[in-house]
This record gives sequence, structure tokens and C-alpha cells, in this order.
Amino acid sequence: MSKRLVQDLRLPVDVALDRSTALPMYLQICRRFKTAIEQGHLKPGDRVPSARALATELAVARGTVDMAYRILADEGYVQVRGAAGTVISPTLPAPEAGTVRPVPAADPDTHPSHIDHDGNMPKPLQMGLPALDAFPRKVWNRLVGHRLRSGDVSRLAYPHPAGLDQLRQRIATYLGVSRGVSCLPEQVFITTGLRATLELTLRSLSKAGDGFWFEDPGYILARPFLLNTGLRVVPVPVDRHGLQVDEGKRLAPDARFAMVTPSHQSPLGVTLSLERRMALLDWASSVGSWIIEDDYDSEFRYQGRPLPALKSLDRHDRVIYSGTFSKVMFPGLRLAYVVAPLSVVDRFEAVAYNLNAGCPFLFQAGVADFMAEGHFSRHLKKMRALYAQRRAITQRVFNHLLADQLRIDLLAGGLHVLATLPDAADDAGMAAHVHAAGLAANPLSPWYMAARPKKGLLLGFANLVDEDDAIRVARRLRHALSAAADY
Repeated sequence: MSKRLVQDLRLPVDVALDRSTALPMYLQICRRFKTAIEQGHLKPGDRVPSARALATELAVARGTVDMAYRILADEGYVQVRGAAGTVISPTLPAPEAGTVRPVPAADPDTHPSHIDHDGNMPKPLQMGLPALDAFPRKVWNRLVGHRLRSGDVSRLAYPHPAGLDQLRQRIATYLGVSRGVSCLPEQVFITTGLRATLELTLRSLSKAGDGFWFEDPGYILARPFLLNTGLRVVPVPVDRHGLQVDEGKRLAPDARFAMVTPSHQSPLGVTLSLERRMALLDWASSVGSWIIEDDYDSEFRYQGRPLPALKSLDRHDRVIYSGTFSKVMFPGLRLAYVVAPLSVVDRFEAVAYNLNAGCPFLFQAGVADFMAEGHFSRHLKKMRALYAQRRAITQRVFNHLLADQLRIDLLAGGLHVLATLPDAADDAGMAAHVHAAGLAANPLSPWYMAARPKKGLLLGFANLVDEDDAIRVARRLRHALSAAADY
């Protein structure tokens, strides 16, 4: 390999790769190739060094370079032509003249591997996704198209900040029938997701320094937002019965808020026991605190009878109920909702008017029609059966093909499974290798704050369409985990 090419790839001539960083060496090689391509130093059709030559130049094992080349080939950056060598993919667009677009180094703290919402096609095993292949797109397109062609000029104006009346009514009816949550349409506020729900709730009810019970481990994408609100976030441990209410009372007895995922704890998947539900409600009513119930995927339960919402047991109006259409329909809608207690509806409405200009009318109207015509309930029924099948296939195939690397034990519900690992495993490092291989396994340990972290990988199963697909993905996962073990 020539010194010119080494310099183009931002590799110092006289030293090997940076072994002090947590980023694996093969990913460093990938990053340098991508940088050279995007800066125009390597152009479509250019031949790259052989794996043997590059490994010698960088003083690494040939397998390290082979892994980097496989990843670059899978991502379309290079083409392997056998005896003819490896070249930069001729189909890559040439960079614009004068532009420099460096690829930043991966930082596990600021760019964690568990965040896969990048606007691109989802990766296999990605969490938080329903079965995109099974959504009735033709029905949805017809409903939205009808609304789009209606010609109602008033719908070109700003939507109501609290949400479309028809959708609020449909949600209130649905919650009363399916979740046992009795509420008026005026209590329902439409938001763009959990973060917007939390912002609406906290701006309505909180002040700086308020204590906030947060499950430990707890929903990792909510944590950064909460830590920047001025609240005093109190990690409360979770066991197989859910949030440890007594521990929360010991740590912060006067906390103003407690946020829980009682139906399907995020990420462990356990269910908050009835005894602890009642204890949590008693605590909230006795000290005048609020409980935020994130009921994000309770519609999908595969063992036993569906559980009532925590809100349905609330006799003192202390529970703020949060739901979403991201899991039951598709996340691109960016539609969620929150049920405000009657006593604070006016506060929520005032904040909603000051916070935003409302969610887009077209999608709100489409969801309202989807529910009104019965498509929503039929879709849920179909998805429950489909997910039960895909979940069972995932467990069977993965436990068979990866028996010496991980184990999946099924819990009652949800759209992901937890693959447990030995306590000594580096799940974050393993997840980085898996992510580099084009899969989206998420490490469990970063979801913890204060409690001793357990080790595991969180795997979304909803988009594994059949057993053959599960086998292909399991083999890719096995290969990536083997590479991580060899690193």
C-alpha cells in the first residue's frame, strides 16, 4: 500500500490504528475508507489494496481487514471482484467539486448504538417497530387520499393545538372499551410522541427541582430529555414484579412524579404486579403526586388475559395516561396522545396553545377514519396473531442457532425480546459489532442508571417475516457475535 493512499485515508504513515479508543479497528478502517471516498480521494472504480497488503501495512490481523471489506461491500462502498481485486463501487456518486464531508468518529456516549431512528430503511431486529410489511397500506392510502381530495378550505388553516375533535372522540371511546380508561374527549390531547407528551405534562404541572421517579432500567430515549428539564430524576430499581415502590418511597418519598411502563416494562418486559400498582396509587394520592403511565405497546399480549391499564384502577385522578400509534400502526405518523386528569385539563389546554400549533390535520383525520371504519380493531386482531407467530419463531430459531452465545426466554407481551448474556459479557461492545454488520441489536446495560446493570441484547422481532428470514438474520447475528468475541 502506498504512502499516498495511507495519507488519503487519514492513517499516519508511521503508526498503526488508534488502539486506545473503544472503536474496533475494523470500524476505524471502514471510517477511513468512507472519509476518503466522501472527500474525493478515492473515486468510483479505484482499486483498493488487497486485504493481505493492507493488514501488513496497518499491523493488524488479516481477518480485521476482511471484516472491514465485508462491511464496506454490504453497505455498497466497494465491490469484490475475485481475482480482479476489490474496487470502489462504480455506482457511487462522485462528490461535488469543492465539498468535503468527513465522516465523524463514532462516540458511544453521544451516538449510542441503540438509537436507530435515522430516517433510513430499518435494520433487521430494530426495536420499536411494528410489522411494516403487514400494515394495510391500500386502505390507509384510500382514507388519506379521500381526505386530501375533500377540498375543505378550512383544513388548510392551523389545526387545533389539542388535536382533531373526531380523533379525540375515537381515542376516548377506544380507551374506554379496550383499556378500561374512562375519559372524556376533552381530556385527550394529541401529541407527536412521548417526548412531546412529557413536555406538555411537565410544563403544565412541574417546577424546577421536583422529584421524578424513573424506572431503573428505564426507557433510554426519555432519560436525556428528563435530565435536561431541571427535575431531580430519581432512579428506582425494577425487579421481576416491576417498579419497587417501597424503594422509591425510601429514595424520594415526596417526589412530584413517577413514570412507569406497567403493562410491559421498558426494557425488561416484566409486568407491574397488582400489589405494587395499588401501592403506587396509594402513594400518589397520599402525597399529591402524579403518575405518568406510558402504555406504549400494551395492545400486544400473548399470554394470559389482557391487563387493565393502571389508569383504570385510579380512583383519585392521579394518573396521566400516555399512548401512541407508533406501535399499533406505524411510527412515521408521529401521532401519540395523553389523557389529562379532569382537574388539570385547563392547564394542559393552556400549555398546548402556547407549546405548538397542533399536529398535521391529514394524518389525524386519516387515523380517525381508520378507527371509525373498523380497520383499527381488525388490524390489531390480525397483528396479535402475527406477532405471536413471529415471536415464537424468533425464540426457537435464535435459541437453536445461537445456543452457545445467548438465550431468549419469552415474556407476556411486547414487540421485542431480551436475549440474556453472561454477567461478564460486554453487551455494548457486542452490539457495536452487530450494528456494524447491518443489524440493530441494542445493549441492555446502557438502560441502567444506578442499579447494577444486567447484560443482554434487545431484539425486535416484528419484522422477521418467516422462519427462513429468522434463520438468515440469526446466522448474521451469530457471525457478528463471533467476531466480537474474537476482537
